[in-house]
Amino acid sequence: MKHGDYLYLWQIPEWPQWRYDLAAVAEPMLRVSRAQGLLLGRLADVGPRLQGEASLAALTDDVIKTSEIEGEHLNVASVRSSIARRLGVDIGSLAPVDRNVEGVVEMVLDASANYAQPLTVERLFGWHAALFPTGYSGLSKITIGDWRDDAHGPMQGVSGPVGRQKVHYEAPPATRLPAEMARFLDWVNVPDTPEPALVRAGLGHLWFVTLHPFDDGNRRIARAVGDLLLARADGSPQRFYSLSAQIQRERKQYYDILERTQKGTPDVTEWLLWFLRMLGEALNQAHRTLDAVLGKARFWQRVSGAALNERQVNVLNRLLDGFEGKLTSSKWAALAKCSADTALRDINELMALGVLRRSGAGGRSTSYELVPFAAEYEPI
Repeated sequence: MKHGDYLYLWQIPEWPQWRYDLAAVAEPMLRVSRAQGLLLGRLADVGPRLQGEASLAALTDDVIKTSEIEGEHLNVASVRSSIARRLGVDIGSLAPVDRNVEGVVEMVLDASANYAQPLTVERLFGWHAALFPTGYSGLSKITIGDWRDDAHGPMQGVSGPVGRQKVHYEAPPATRLPAEMARFLDWVNVPDTPEPALVRAGLGHLWFVTLHPFDDGNRRIARAVGDLLLARADGSPQRFYSLSAQIQRERKQYYDILERTQKGTPDVTEWLLWFLRMLGEALNQAHRTLDAVLGKARFWQRVSGAALNERQVNVLNRLLDGFEGKLTSSKWAALAKCSADTALRDINELMALGVLRRSGAGGRSTSYELVPFAAEYEPI
């Protein structure tokens, strides 16, 4: 079926024989590999506890952002609690966790923690079932634990109002899926391949999302497939950077380049260059996250001699984890579940210790911020 002047990737006679310019992607791959090595080197020096905190931060970001890309917003505290419990990281009191959160967490952790295990039909069906524990996507009942059947027409990516919808993409017919997925899984599970490991991660992501084998959740599972292949490239079950979080920051570009690539030719160099650029940015963010983890550890070391109450410890941890907005005495009272007078007394004690100071930002209410201190480690 021809669509204007293009064929979709899966309609091209050479499908799925990928072509790319190895010389063009060599330098970006080298930069990404160097950033990976620097990150792992830094992590090797910090010990298991801080490694766990860095992994917790990256995985929380990954779970939150992979859902946000598809318009679903999960509770950050619930996600963090679910992952902390599974990683054995102590974060104090745990927030309640619902089944939707648990499902995404299970998929993301299984993809990385069990990266060495074969990717099978049953494993993909398990991921899909975890994403949709009720069997519904919104108000629509969907097929769980099996490939889509196209009973309501071809699988298409569309936008715009009913009657004036634009088709961005059309996936292969459902009748082709058993053979297409078998070929894809054979490729994923071959131990020795000619493609560089980082290129395989980009190709695996693109290949899966091109097939679109499920009624819903395809892009989230495609990103999990990419994470599995990245974990194989790293040779480590621990995740210290989040590609999904970086894709969320470039969400429009993500959809645009997928559409261009799927309406193009077997040459996917442009997609791989974009994918590697996102990986590089994700690793840069991981270095900043590690800076924050190390800064938090140094902060608590600096105030270890101070007699802080439980309210102060809890709110300071919220600030150190990236509190959004201005901290006022009324917000302190809400966070600490205390009276306004108690909140102000807590704040004044911390100001006297040199831990907090009044913020220079204007506004009706006085706001406060952590007092910065010199970092012991210079970011790379």
